[in-house]
Amino acid sequence: MTSADWELDFYSRPILEPDGRKRWELLITSTPTLSDPIAPFRFIKCCPSGEVNSLWLTQALREAGAAAEDAGWSAPQRLRCWRSSMRTMVQRAAAELSLEVIPSRRTYALLDWLQQRQREVYPSLEGFMAGPLAPPPAPVPTPPVPLPEEVQGDAWTWAALPGGLLQEAGEWPMGFSGLIPLPPDLSSEAPVPGLRLFSRSRALAMAGWLGGLEPVRLIVEERQLLLEAGQDDRWLVSDLESGAADAIETALRESSEHMHGLQFIAIQSSPEEQSFAGFWMMRDITIS
Repeated sequence: MTSADWELDFYSRPILEPDGRKRWELLITSTPTLSDPIAPFRFIKCCPSGEVNSLWLTQALREAGAAAEDAGWSAPQRLRCWRSSMRTMVQRAAAELSLEVIPSRRTYALLDWLQQRQREVYPSLEGFMAGPLAPPPAPVPTPPVPLPEEVQGDAWTWAALPGGLLQEAGEWPMGFSGLIPLPPDLSSEAPVPGLRLFSRSRALAMAGWLGGLEPVRLIVEERQLLLEAGQDDRWLVSDLESGAADAIETALRESSEHMHGLQFIAIQSSPEEQSFAGFWMMRDITIS
């Protein structure tokens, strides 16, 4: 049996049903790994708008589990939910099946799939709401807070790794990791930007803590380097001088425009160390 975490989205789509209500849809995909050639497990189920509740979702998760087993997949141990507005409902439903829910936007496979459906699937369906839609209310960003003391190292540097080198990341010695499939069109020479954190005495402990934060993406905001994590957490990595802020912001923007938003965070005991206490790939990808 193949094992993987699940990524879930249960939300309305831009489709009007005959009764004039928006269609609700459950999407589930397994989380791929960097070198996993196996096609992901995927599950789709539409929900009547009058039955959007945890009872319906519990039964749908049971059906997804049965479908996964029939396809040779074991039940997931963890289920990532990326919409904060649906967190409570998902947690209630998952609890009935003893599934651990991780509130996290580290759901890159799900977001790619959802974007593909928005481009290619929904517009072809009857009832599609063509034309500009009223944007959802903009979420109020969580004020950034300093990284937990457990994740604060001795020093940090900004760096770039060539795309070709990242292809070999699955073979690197590392304690904790979060490796994701690389974009197929990523150039081997593409300079993927990222953050290196160093601690001579606590590198492995730092890596364990950082993995628990569910790192999502790095951004620059008001001359501050921030790490977005979980569903809506924002952590202050460091204040920046003007020149450094501009350089890092440029590198992240170029990654977003040409490298599918690919980024990384590495934790090592020293700049000379060849192994990693932790290494995470991330992507700057947003969707409404």
